[in-house]
Amino acid sequence: MPGTAAVPLPRPQGRARAAPQERRRRVAPLAAAPPARAGDEPLLRGIFEIGKRSCDVVLSARRLRWSPILPESPTGGTGVALQAQEEIIEMKDVFSVKLKRRRFAGQKKGGTLLGITIFKCLNKEENKLTDCAVHLNNLSEDHCQSWFRHLKEILNGFQNRPKSLKVFVNPSSHKREATHIYYEKVAPLFKLADIKTDVTVTEYEGHALSVLKECELQAFDGVVCVGGDGSVSEVAHGLLLRAQIDAGKDTDYVSKPVRAPIPLGVIPAGTTNILAHTLYGIKHAVTATLHIVMGHIQAVDVCTFSTPSKLLRFGFSAMFGFGARTLALAEKHRWMPSSQRKDFAFIKTLADLKYAKRCSKDQWQKIQGHFLNVSIMAIPCLCSMAPRGLAPNTRLNNGSMALIVVQNTSRSEFIKHLKRYTSVKNQFNFPFVETYTVREVRVQPRLKSGPDAKENVCLNAEGNYPWNIDGDLMKEASEVHVRVHPQLIDLYGVNTDDLESSQVTCNCI
Repeated sequence: MPGTAAVPLPRPQGRARAAPQERRRRVAPLAAAPPARAGDEPLLRGIFEIGKRSCDVVLSARRLRWSPILPESPTGGTGVALQAQEEIIEMKDVFSVKLKRRRFAGQKKGGTLLGITIFKCLNKEENKLTDCAVHLNNLSEDHCQSWFRHLKEILNGFQNRPKSLKVFVNPSSHKREATHIYYEKVAPLFKLADIKTDVTVTEYEGHALSVLKECELQAFDGVVCVGGDGSVSEVAHGLLLRAQIDAGKDTDYVSKPVRAPIPLGVIPAGTTNILAHTLYGIKHAVTATLHIVMGHIQAVDVCTFSTPSKLLRFGFSAMFGFGARTLALAEKHRWMPSSQRKDFAFIKTLADLKYAKRCSKDQWQKIQGHFLNVSIMAIPCLCSMAPRGLAPNTRLNNGSMALIVVQNTSRSEFIKHLKRYTSVKNQFNFPFVETYTVREVRVQPRLKSGPDAKENVCLNAEGNYPWNIDGDLMKEASEVHVRVHPQLIDLYGVNTDDLESSQVTCNCI
């Protein structure tokens, strides 16, 4: 196998010692490149075997590129087709580099050095990310150690890539898959990327919130939640609540909250996974993990939900009326399997469709009437059932909320409205649906009295109407004041408006 000592020069070192049949080979000229930009200057150049071919390899801070070393032609040339054979890896797509060794069974350290393996993040199709490996084979210890050090230095220079994470796993999410998803799909990638983790498997509702109030957050670069929308909402609320406590804020009333100190990562392991769909465009644990590993960060708007005297919750979206009553009914039937429970609650609530008399008001406009459902959303809320989003006209961080009110109508018309969410058609193109762009709104239910009091079917035992906040049931209040706070938290992920779903060819060997 050919090999040469690595040298920080733009030209390859003298001809490597090779077998007789390889002596009449020439290093193929690298493809013509535009004038070097910052980070394009060669750091190392040497010879590796890649895919059973000897290659001339050049490393810069921006990319790794190589081309094959081919035999000389009878005329002494190497041919013009060689330039098309150059391969390139952008260093921004690399998340790990390892020395590759051959070890015997049971051997944990040492072993025969075979070369270097580079792990990169690849965008395959439909927003799905995957990891792949490229093997640079060379038996020289000094050669590989020098390249390994330079590669590690480049990776350590990328901003926002976490080195230590606090992880919460909700074992009760959906089909109780969260623990399996974490240890089989997520943890191996964290280990490969040399990310240290501290894992808490939650044992009860509010467990993550309790831990976040007490743990040493400064020891971590980010927090990760493996679970459904409700689990993620609890962790996001805990992060923001902790930020207010550390800033000395009164947590009963927060008019101008401070930002969360570290980013939050979402690994989808629930039923709907709205936040994961909105951040990644897909429900895929490996994609979510790689966004975290690569340090892709997106600032996101957050709402505060308050009564006139108390902060109830930080959250991203809420439903009042049909959406909240469906969740409340599902919570009463926890003994049923997850999918059956939610289907039952949806059908039963639809069969008992009732409106609530409601007043929504702020300093600019007042809306009063009978409404079947009210949605307040600071993010688009994408999911498999609503590929364009429950609130497609809002964005992750545009500083506003979508207020969507569905007036009283027939059951058949309401079902038509719900079905529209599954298509690309305008789900709001109905005379009984109104949409508004708001920054602040108050929702105040108005109870019926006298003979009509029996129609107050939304009320819980405490006399309050239920709210569905990010998939969590909130029953503490009827009148709720909702305000949006721009870019209050950083989430690992991207703006799905910028995602490309085109397929990329993998050059991994």
